[in-house]
Amino acid sequence: MKNRGFTLIELLVVISIIGLLASMILVSLNKVRTKARDTKRLADMRILITALEMYYDNNNGYPSPSSDACCNGWDQGPCGTDSSFISALVTGGYMSVVPVDPLGGSGTGCYGYNYYRYGAGSYGCDAGRGAYYVLGVRDMETSGRPHPDSPGWQCPTRNWQTEFDWVTGGFER
Repeated sequence: MKNRGFTLIELLVVISIIGLLASMILVSLNKVRTKARDTKRLADMRILITALEMYYDNNNGYPSPSSDACCNGWDQGPCGTDSSFISALVTGGYMSVVPVDPLGGSGTGCYGYNYYRYGAGSYGCDAGRGAYYVLGVRDMETSGRPHPDSPGWQCPTRNWQTEFDWVTGGFER
């Protein structure tokens, strides 16, 4: 009687097919993960905008960046070893959890979430509209700059949309 079994070539073909299918699944899984991180970033921005507006309603102005801002004066979350981001929103009770970019960050360079409050008239914006804030995300993963959902923000002499993947802002008046 002849032994029935798989030949070496048949086994190699099956292993190759399994390997190919596994790599295709991993690639699609990575795409889903990057999209999920971007969705979280956009959700964090909506939460931050709501908290900023509540702060404004109660204080007649937007908060200044945290005193330990580390990206050329921008409040960045998190910044080095400090995890505060727009700390006035947390200490004032407008947010219970500090938002953190899903990939975190290295603590060096300008990455992740950024916030800054500019004085009235900065970069040629109408001084009559008062001071304003700029809130942006630098590292959206699923789109080029700008992100298609970015509202954008600019003044006559500066366009923050060229610096961020997603950016918005608001005047105090």
